Amino acid sequence: MKNNHPGYWAFVVHRLSGLALAAFLPVHFWALGSALRGAAEFDSFLAWTEKPLVKFAEWGIVLLLAAHLAGGLRVLALELLPWRDWQKTLAAIAAAASLAISLVFALAL
Repeated sequence: MKNNHPGYWAFVVHRLSGLALAAFLPVHFWALGSALRGAAEFDSFLAWTEKPLVKFAEWGIVLLLAAHLAGGLRVLALELLPWRDWQKTLAAIAAAASLAISLVFALAL
């Protein structure tokens, strides 16, 4: 597969978003664990999440989740549906939808 093929880039985005989400999981579990250590520590954590950089990171997580979901749906389509040339258009639509979902989230903050 050529590196400039849309399917290759969809593959790369899907893999990288999956790796980034896997790297995020320990941080997520640490955050949830702060609630188990008491209300004061959890409140301190929640105050930290109000920082602009953390808000931007939340947008990034939503973008990664949307991109990974779109990539997973693409893989399912490849597995279950016959291949067509218009599927590269679906990859572009999935990328645009991922960005749109994350921007809706960002604007709602």
